[in-house]
Amino acid sequence: MNISELISEAEENLAQVFTKIDKTAFYNQKKVLEAFQKHRISDTHFNYSTGYGYNDKGRDALDLVWADVFESEAAFVRSNIVSGTHAINIGLFGLLRPGDIMLSVTGTPYDTLTGAIGLKNGGDIGSLRDFGVKYGQIELKDNKLDLHATREYLKNNKCVKIIFAQKSKGYQDRATLSSRDIGGLVELVKQVKPEIYVVVDNCYGEFVEEHEPGYYGADMIIGSLIKNPGGGIAESGGYIAGTKKAVELAAHRLTAPLVGAEVGASLGATRNIFKGLFFAPHIVAQSLKTACLAAYIYNILGCEVSPRYDAERFDIIQAVKFFDEHKMIKFIQGIQAGSAVDSYALPVPGDMPGYNNKIIMASGSFTQGSSIEISADGPVKPPYTAFMQGGLTYESGKFCLMKALESFEK
Repeated sequence: MNISELISEAEENLAQVFTKIDKTAFYNQKKVLEAFQKHRISDTHFNYSTGYGYNDKGRDALDLVWADVFESEAAFVRSNIVSGTHAINIGLFGLLRPGDIMLSVTGTPYDTLTGAIGLKNGGDIGSLRDFGVKYGQIELKDNKLDLHATREYLKNNKCVKIIFAQKSKGYQDRATLSSRDIGGLVELVKQVKPEIYVVVDNCYGEFVEEHEPGYYGADMIIGSLIKNPGGGIAESGGYIAGTKKAVELAAHRLTAPLVGAEVGASLGATRNIFKGLFFAPHIVAQSLKTACLAAYIYNILGCEVSPRYDAERFDIIQAVKFFDEHKMIKFIQGIQAGSAVDSYALPVPGDMPGYNNKIIMASGSFTQGSSIEISADGPVKPPYTAFMQGGLTYESGKFCLMKALESFEK
């Protein structure tokens, strides 16, 4: 296998795909710049605040910019939200009350969220179940939202308070939802019972499309800053955006009732969050190009890839089914070997908090766990699927794939 020739062939056939990605990136970059300009972002918004953070102009301006970019009524962004799961936890506990039902319409949520819900080892440690919140679940049908089953569930269960949708596939063998798909769900829910909140786990999906779920009426969209919207620059944090009412309820859970989002010192984090948001549309485009390159190459090599290189994409995740444990592990080790940080480390399968199976993970990143930089991971179980995401630059992503290809036949 001549790796250079294979890469060249792939890039030649990906030219039109890359052009489309760049077009979306420009649309989203324009949206970000216009929000910065509308709210007159200046150097004073990067000032360091301490203590309670009263009158932190940078924090407050960031929330306004974020709401506009994510096409929502309101938002808050905080560096002390430790992960996407933490942000989702804040949102769910902000909206749900004892006796309410949370209905997931995309099957079982991502592994790390099941503890917060109380689906596993979480019934007595402050999970939603521990607080008397009930849980229901509807599976996708033919890789699409089952709107008929959702409608019937709502008719027969009067206590549903949240419809929860996970946009990205996560570790599941399914299609990623588009923002428009979520819009169809919102339309259905509001017809049946307008007061129900539609909550979206938006992780990995930001800036992949021209519009976010907020554009289509989602009440709450949630994500992590060390994924797409942090642009590889934000060092920690998460966000919640959506309707004014939903965001306000979540803010009271973030801090305390009647305090909400009006406090919280930025501790100098706003500069990097603003800067990360500025870079995010471009960085997401780089990640998408890297994913398309991987899809093209590994399809040629006989692996099953999802999505295909020329398919419409709604998140940055590229799944590659190897049907062989050794090849999956070698691929992930190759991605690590091509990374800028910890390239010498050798990933091996191991236990990880919140997951049912052993996980192998490559993450040679400047920020620990930053999926947008470049990473590849997956549960070590049949069909031995590696989930790759990220690439701060297309060139570095290509180099990682070249390293992975070197080990493919070993």
